[in-house]
Amino acid sequence: MIAETASIFKKGDMILKPHSDLSVKNKKINLIGLSRSELEAVVLSLGLKKFRAKQIWHWIYHRGARDFDEMTSLGKQTRAELQVKCELIRPKVVREQLSKDATRKWLLNPPGGGEIETVFIPEEDRGALCISSQVGCALSCKFCHTGTQPLIRNLVPADIVGQMLIARDTYREWPSSQGRKLLSNIVMMGMGEPLLNFENIKKALHIIMDPEGIAVSKRRITLSTAGYVPLMKRCGDEIGVNLAVSLHAVRDDIRDEIVPLNRKFPIKELLNACRSYPGAHNARRITFEYVMLKDVNDSEADAKELCRLISGIPAKVNLIPFNSWPGAPFECSSEKSIQKFANVVNNAGYSSPVRRPRGRDILAACGQLKSDTIRKKLR
Repeated sequence: MIAETASIFKKGDMILKPHSDLSVKNKKINLIGLSRSELEAVVLSLGLKKFRAKQIWHWIYHRGARDFDEMTSLGKQTRAELQVKCELIRPKVVREQLSKDATRKWLLNPPGGGEIETVFIPEEDRGALCISSQVGCALSCKFCHTGTQPLIRNLVPADIVGQMLIARDTYREWPSSQGRKLLSNIVMMGMGEPLLNFENIKKALHIIMDPEGIAVSKRRITLSTAGYVPLMKRCGDEIGVNLAVSLHAVRDDIRDEIVPLNRKFPIKELLNACRSYPGAHNARRITFEYVMLKDVNDSEADAKELCRLISGIPAKVNLIPFNSWPGAPFECSSEKSIQKFANVVNNAGYSSPVRRPRGRDILAACGQLKSDTIRKKLR
């Protein structure tokens, strides 16, 4: 996937090979992020019975165990053997911030290196965890803070699943079987382009969706893409989660500038992929994300063209007031312009909610995430 990703980047972008989930010689094996079959292989290599893998899986993902000594259904000798050969490494919390609106942001140092940001947006009795897929991003969308830093590497399953584990730890939502959870939904909308890290995202989400572990339903998971068309169908077939598409413009000349990936996969090609997305129907609509940029994409004519373009696609449109950041080249559309835009889309029969900005005071809102080390270098 790194080779495939590299073809869309300009020369000079730094891309590192993805890290392996399994250990190198003489290094402990991090069991977090391994698939069931990989975990079974490790257990068998240690001379343990195969059923131990199911017990360990239960302790890691259902009970939230952070240490082998917590796994009391395993004998002391088995736990001692695991301590010697294996480990349970979560991302390190570098900093945790709480917004005045209760949005929480973690700056994390994942096991594979680099820094990422993860955000939880709570509602009254539920909430969405915004998970990152890469350290940095190569797509360079002009309205996105993450896009101002280069791609450093793809996150591996341990890094991705680890973000969920950190959030569950924070909100004390172990075991998985306890009642209604605040951490009810997942959105793959953090740093990076998920479809350019497809295999790792697929593996991590299957771990998160496993009913004997973290047990988040695929209907409560949304993957957001800027429009990497070649892997959209595989996403529907092989992961089966909800799809969100970062559209943000209705003309190729404008989208070429603010979402450079459009130069490779223009609007017509992207929308054809949306029309054939597996599992899309009225009950599982595709979400089109549309950031509102003053005097760029926010006219009533743009709204009418948007409705024409998505005609026939089971869809809703999320209007996102632009969330500024230091040095941002755009301004947010006025409330009046946003409301006029929303009225046109609503009158055409599409749900068009205006996303209420959350976590702006800690740079946790949509489009504001960026690695802390990059911020320090800029300062």
